[in-house]
Order: sequence, then C-alpha cells, then structure tokens
Amino acid sequence: MEAVRSGRILVSDGAWGTFLQQKGLEPGQCPELWCVERPDDVRAIAQSYVAAGSDMIETNSFGGTSLKLAHYGLADRAAELNEAAACLSREAAGDDRWVIASVGPSGVVLMMGEVPEEDVYASFREQVEALARGGADAICVETMSALDEAALAVRAAREYTTCEVLATFTFEKTVKGEYRTMMGVTPAQAALAMVEAGAHVIGTNCGNGIGGMIEVAREMRSVCPDTPILVQANAGAPRNEGGRTVFPESPGQMAAQVPALLEAGANIVGGCCGTTPDHIRALRAAVLSL
Repeated sequence: MEAVRSGRILVSDGAWGTFLQQKGLEPGQCPELWCVERPDDVRAIAQSYVAAGSDMIETNSFGGTSLKLAHYGLADRAAELNEAAACLSREAAGDDRWVIASVGPSGVVLMMGEVPEEDVYASFREQVEALARGGADAICVETMSALDEAALAVRAAREYTTCEVLATFTFEKTVKGEYRTMMGVTPAQAALAMVEAGAHVIGTNCGNGIGGMIEVAREMRSVCPDTPILVQANAGAPRNEGGRTVFPESPGQMAAQVPALLEAGANIVGGCCGTTPDHIRALRAAVLSL
C-alpha cells in the first residue's frame, strides 16, 4: 500500500496453473500437493517470475481450502500444504519482493445452502492463517464470482492475519456488452463490496485478455477513486487448437496495452492464464518506459 501510494506502478507475476501443467501436472492431480512432493518445481516457478521483474509473487495455493482439497482426500492437510506453498514463494521472493498468497474459490455455492456459511469461513480462516505462518505479506483472494464467498475470505484474512488483502473477480462480457461474473456481479458491485468487506486492493483477473480488462478497471475506478486496482490478464482469450488450449497474445501485444490499462486506473499489472515470464518481462519494460 505504501508503494502504491507513493506513485509506483507495481508488476505482479504470471500464470501458475498453466506453468504447472507444462512441468507435468496431469488432469485430476492436486496442484497444491506439489508443494510438498515436488517443491523444487514449485519454487522454480516463483523464481522465474522474480527473475522476470515481478514485484510480488503468488503461491501455489489457489485451491487450498479444506473444502476444495476434500476432492483429493486431502482436507486434513490444508494447513500443511498452504504453509508449504507460502514458504516456497517466500524463499524465492527474498526480502525485496512481496508474497501475495493465492486464495481461490472454495467450490461451494453459498446460496445453494450445501455447506453452512460458518464452515466456509472456517475453511478460509484455516487457509489464510497457514499462508501467513509461511511468510505471506498479503492474501490475494482471487478469481471470485460471488460477493458473499469473496467477502468471507476477505474477512477471514483481515480478522485472523496482519496481511494486506487483495480481492479480484473474474468477468465475462455479456451479449449486451456488459461485464459480469458468472453470478451476475458487475465490476462496480464487486469493487464496492470488497472495500466494504475490508480489502486494501481490488481488481480483476483471468477471463479476459488485457484489452478486455481496461473497461473493467475503468468501471471499478469510477466507484472507488482511491483504492488501488490490480489487473492480472490472460494472454488473450483462450482458443482450442488441435485439442489443446492456446492463449494467443504475445508478450509484446500485452505490453502495448499497458498505457491504456494504467490510464483506466490500474496500479498493479500482471498476468494470469497463459502468461509466462516473458510476458511479465514485457509488462515490466512497459511500466518502466512510462
């Protein structure tokens, strides 16, 4: 927060999931388990983004709630896996980079009543406490679609850690040309709700290439003029080529849109699915040129 308030534009890291797949993660395998079974590979991802110029590094903990880990029979190892994830990124980040620990959706739809709200909150609490123990500087509640679930995660991080809290949502453009999450939430609604819940930083990730993020950032900035905004875009809209998912946007193409993204209100820029250290290196160069 101090860095952003001083006027610095920060650069976060890029994709983790697609990077893990390149290293051999198979469909149906638990990514978080690699934190204890293949720690060198996980640490290497974080180190590659440090070398590319990232100011902040995420963690291999996106699906780290006990509710999500239960699908792999690993619910009772949630604390262990999250603490290990934070430790690995902390080692890579050193003392001069921030670790913004990843907290993704629990997989539970609260409005369906399948799991009590207090259980979802307890699952987030367990995760964020473990991430803080592992050395996280901030908690990044990311790729959210529902306001109620995201607010629980933000509250848990604010109430049970001393970490700064970031909260980002994933939006898709509707047939009417508006941006909504899969639960119908607008960028303005997400921004206001997360500030009310206690988030220090708001934003958007995944779902869109960097060009699609410009309008989302502008809408968030219109209702939250003073709150830092984080944008982590995909390397373009994914498409299927020969049975595999391809993200078509090159590092140069992403970097060319950084000035417009900053003008729309972004304070922190980075990548999501399909982005690589080369994309982050290009974003860093674009920020430095400005």
